Amino acid sequence: MADAFEEEAEPTVSIQEYLKDVEEQELEADLVLGGDEGKECTYTKVYMKRQAIFSCLTCTPDGNAGVCTACSLSCHDGHEIVELWTKRNFRCDCGNSKFGEFFCKLFPNKDIENMENSYNHNFKGSYCTCGRPYPDPDVEEQVEMIQCCICEDWFHEEHIGLESLDEIPRDDEGEPLYEDFICQTCSVICSFLALYPQTIWAAVRQHDATNATKEKGVLEDTHSVCESSGKLDCSVTNANWEDVSVGKGAVLVEKSETNMGLNQCIQGAGPSTTCVHGVNLVLDLPVLEKNKPMFLSKNWRGILCRCEKCVDFYKQKRIGFLLDREDSIVEYEKMAKQKRDEKLQQQEGVELNFLNKLGHVEKMEILNGIADMKNEIHSFLESFDTSKPITSADVHQVFENLAKKRQRML
Repeated sequence: MADAFEEEAEPTVSIQEYLKDVEEQELEADLVLGGDEGKECTYTKVYMKRQAIFSCLTCTPDGNAGVCTACSLSCHDGHEIVELWTKRNFRCDCGNSKFGEFFCKLFPNKDIENMENSYNHNFKGSYCTCGRPYPDPDVEEQVEMIQCCICEDWFHEEHIGLESLDEIPRDDEGEPLYEDFICQTCSVICSFLALYPQTIWAAVRQHDATNATKEKGVLEDTHSVCESSGKLDCSVTNANWEDVSVGKGAVLVEKSETNMGLNQCIQGAGPSTTCVHGVNLVLDLPVLEKNKPMFLSKNWRGILCRCEKCVDFYKQKRIGFLLDREDSIVEYEKMAKQKRDEKLQQQEGVELNFLNKLGHVEKMEILNGIADMKNEIHSFLESFDTSKPITSADVHQVFENLAKKRQRML
């Protein structure tokens, strides 16, 4: 009786569900790897704008090195590997001085150290402010984390500093309405974003996002921009910034002047002579009354000021990558999808060319073989008891039937 219940409890999936699951897993892997097939070490590409990086705790337990996809497969197979998803401006460390006597199999001639690489506790396999690993062996149900676009650390939603998780901008199906997330710590550096119109923030609810779109290019009333305190009080998720003051005096920005600057930023990719917000950020950076995480709307990077002083500020704070469209995860995944589509089209082309090179008899044999397999599988499924799972023995039986059929035709 117990065995019967165990058999009933065994999960079953249809062929369509299985194939769909495989396709989704392949797509997810391609999005993380950026279309990298893992055949060549990326060291020769120097500091790539963004790529998938892995940490090998077997070779570098201190978590002070990272390797590319190809090296994780060819050089560190069987090692304790930590998947770091993607990192910006990173060059493969595999086989350099941090690995001792270990040499890279794909490209051994590397510099002693990659001085421009940056590392955090993710390379040791810990994430978030809680420092827990992912997956967490002490948790039954793993929860997704979100990545800060500045420091690139990953955070559990309950640890990002919000009073309620309802403050995270999502649609009715739970999908994120924001393009980028900035953690509490990095919000200090990015306090200048308070000087931009409220449309830069992702709205908490779907209807809020619609209203925000209608108000594009319009700043909040100036009486809420400067009242007294000398600090900035913010509630980022509903785009309500108050008490913006910089240095000794409050900042007042005319709407027409702001709109002009925004248009220049959006239309021109190069530096602008007119500052969008009229503030020298190097000298007078806004101060947040309370540090809160930030959720940015889609295409928010396009409205960032590109005047000479603001660009200097970005460089000083090491956030110049915000002006680079290809730095964003959205753009990275977009390029990955394009590479995937091109690869699939190329595979289809190879198969078609193969068939075209065959003679008429060979073509017919292949097409008949495919038709026989489809018919055999169809017959098997029609006669199969749907209440039972398909076993490996069932699959072997299908191919045995096909082989017997082919023998009878000879």
